[in-house]
Amino acid sequence: MAISRFNAFLMLTLILFWGSSFVVVKIALEEGLSPIEIATFRFLIAGALFITAVFVEKKRKSDYRLLVKRKDFPALLLLALTGVTFFFIAQYTGIQMAGASIAAILVCLLSPVLITVFSRIIFKEHLVKRQALGIGIAAVGTFIVIVGGTLDVSGSSTFFLGSLILLSTPILWATYSLLGKKIMDSYSPFLVVTYVNALGGLCLIPPYLAENSSYKITKIGFNGWSAILYLAITCSFIGYYIWLYVMKKTGAAITSSFLFAEPLVTVSFATQFAGERLSSLIIVGGILIFIGVFWVTRK
Repeated sequence: MAISRFNAFLMLTLILFWGSSFVVVKIALEEGLSPIEIATFRFLIAGALFITAVFVEKKRKSDYRLLVKRKDFPALLLLALTGVTFFFIAQYTGIQMAGASIAAILVCLLSPVLITVFSRIIFKEHLVKRQALGIGIAAVGTFIVIVGGTLDVSGSSTFFLGSLILLSTPILWATYSLLGKKIMDSYSPFLVVTYVNALGGLCLIPPYLAENSSYKITKIGFNGWSAILYLAITCSFIGYYIWLYVMKKTGAAITSSFLFAEPLVTVSFATQFAGERLSSLIIVGGILIFIGVFWVTRK
């Protein structure tokens, strides 16, 4: 199925939103916000926007379903924890410690590899030689990125720990993606995303309170709130609208292929606006990961 110019434009806009989000988070961190603060405010706002949208949809279509079955609620809670709460705490902490570029390379490129591996394990399917080779290449690339960054950065121990934290994010995203496939067959994908964002935001409140930084809410400046609103409105709310719309019109394969450009956008923004510089080893490692992903996901 081909993609129209309009849908291609929408996906390029989405990649700009999502690719730049890593750098926006770094800017918010430099404003004095903690990773948990950014994630909490982002998803409380995004959750409220999603809830408003589904109520508007309910008003338009009286048969639109708002409630899920009780037996499906634990699955939705698990999706919220893996796809929002734990995922974004880890991602934002990793950005703080290792940088936006490394986060994008590890999060965006390793996720398709792990989704393939996990799905093969779950469904008892064998990897073909090409996929096994791709996984090996991606693993080597990941090792080079982490080692290269650790050698290149003065605070090497912080970078190394941040990279290890970031390695948990593709695992969490792969878990979220595979768990979400089944439940999205039973409900509207947008309704599922609404529950995930709202529940994920609510589950962020306990670690936010435990951090004991709630007193700082009145001290968040214009740049901090602008970053949070950008993440909540464009990256979460509008972003998922675009993703689900183009997915429905074009199909998963073509839509997902645009995601491979996301790290490139992040690196471009990070070098221009966040003062990040990539060593030659990180670039080589990133290229190897990209090649590995291509071999794993190529039909």
